[in-house]
Amino acid sequence: MQAQNRPMPVGIEDFKKLVTGNYYFIDKTRFIRELIDTQGVVTLLTRPRRFGKTLSLSMLQYFFTLENAEENRKLFAGLDIERAGENYMSQQGTRPVLFLTLKEIRRPSHASMLAMLASLLQEVYAGYRCILDSDAMDDPAAEYFRRILAGKGSEEDMAISLKRLMAYLEKYYGTQPVLLLDEYDAPILSAWENGYYRECIDFMRSFLGSALKTNPYLGFAVLTGITRISKESIFSGLNNLDVCGVLANLYADAMGFTQEEAAKLMSECGMEDKQTELQQWYDGYLFGQTELYNPWSVINFVQHGCKFQRYWINVSGNSILQVLLRSIDENRYEELQGLLRFRDSSVEALIDEGIIYPDIETDENALYMMLLTTGYLKAIETWQDRRGRWWCRLQIPNREVLLAYEDEVLAKVAGSGNRVTLFAMLNAMAAGKAAVFQKHLGKILKDMASYHDTAQPESFYHGLMLGLTVLMEGEYRVESNRESGYGRFDLAFFPLNQGTPGVILELKAAKSEEDLAEKAKEALEQIAEKEYTAELSRQGVREIWRYGIAFHGKKICMTGM
Repeated sequence: MQAQNRPMPVGIEDFKKLVTGNYYFIDKTRFIRELIDTQGVVTLLTRPRRFGKTLSLSMLQYFFTLENAEENRKLFAGLDIERAGENYMSQQGTRPVLFLTLKEIRRPSHASMLAMLASLLQEVYAGYRCILDSDAMDDPAAEYFRRILAGKGSEEDMAISLKRLMAYLEKYYGTQPVLLLDEYDAPILSAWENGYYRECIDFMRSFLGSALKTNPYLGFAVLTGITRISKESIFSGLNNLDVCGVLANLYADAMGFTQEEAAKLMSECGMEDKQTELQQWYDGYLFGQTELYNPWSVINFVQHGCKFQRYWINVSGNSILQVLLRSIDENRYEELQGLLRFRDSSVEALIDEGIIYPDIETDENALYMMLLTTGYLKAIETWQDRRGRWWCRLQIPNREVLLAYEDEVLAKVAGSGNRVTLFAMLNAMAAGKAAVFQKHLGKILKDMASYHDTAQPESFYHGLMLGLTVLMEGEYRVESNRESGYGRFDLAFFPLNQGTPGVILELKAAKSEEDLAEKAKEALEQIAEKEYTAELSRQGVREIWRYGIAFHGKKICMTGM
């Protein structure tokens, strides 16, 4: 059945519901075959939010679980894993499966996090209540089981709860269980954002370590998350851990839509003419050497009448980006602004996918690795230096993510309450309305935090204006301190569309408020005397707005023509 006659699986994270509910479905069961072939004991897959991690683990659950095995086998009829042969299908329905997701364990304190986890463990243990009356349980084990089942387990009880449940399952079913743990790092991210990071790390070290490290009851485990928590002893001594992050080729296309899958969907919807724009908005992610579309954005795009807008960002939110930008230094901030201003702009980073959250505020490389693993940057190139270290070149993946950066960078530069004012200011600037331009720029300056102690006023104002104009990307190419005529202009806006006027800004810092008008006049005259418009004219721009702007503290004066 064609895609236009089937609902998009927006928010569907249960594999059975997806397959049996007439939803549009892209077969990703090759992941099961690759997992069996690899025979990893503990596999960690890191992907950005809303890329199908929960759905992938649900698929594994329905395949491996021995509960309702015969009925579940029908879910895979005709799919890639069945076509791969009986060698793979013979493993269907053969193991007890322990599946839990930590994605909702996001709380403001360590105590509330543990309380929420206790409720989750109650549900998990309740699913195996039948074990209580079996030979798999002696009295101490039954007493422990009932404490967890009643939500009365201590922190120490919960720390070993996964390992103990796997021991009960192994004894009851006579075969080692599979552990599927979704969004394992969600509580850690919440702890970092809310100030109880160390307490959470200490607990998770025991919670995960006991379940995964030298656990004789574990068949194999698959974990998903956004990041790999490193150097914090969570996975210390876990020699059987296979980390498949965004730079790894193994399982690269297990989540997300490939070029072929996205093109097929557009074709079935009769939207082939939207393919190029779809690519600009939602493509651009690179997992290993495989280019992928954001699946959440693509299915929402189709579901909402093929309307291009922000779907992933609107649901996932920018909380990570906000936290990362909160303490960024000026050098890194300027680099991020450069990514917004110039097409194909990039930054370099040393590859170290192991995240230590506290280091993000002090280590520039940790910042970039976090932006990479969370989906806000992509690695377009990797290479090894002469000493054997691996590096990568990073870019913003697509327009949807670019807009998220614009929102957060502009909030940092202009203040979160000045977005409408900023848009109005830029529109006035491009339309030659100097008085309106000055009015709105003055409001933004007035509302900003104090900057009176800045050592180099002209450099400060130049950086400010450059930051405020990141929204012009897509309409203009913004150039800074470039030679034109007989000198170097401060800022110039080269239109990307024929018939759009160009803009030249010359900035001056006045020594006093009384000097503002004279300095603004001087700046405008400098544009004419130095013929700063020469390069714009050479490129065929016929209409050019010229602005001389003088600053003193939070006061400005502007002349334009």
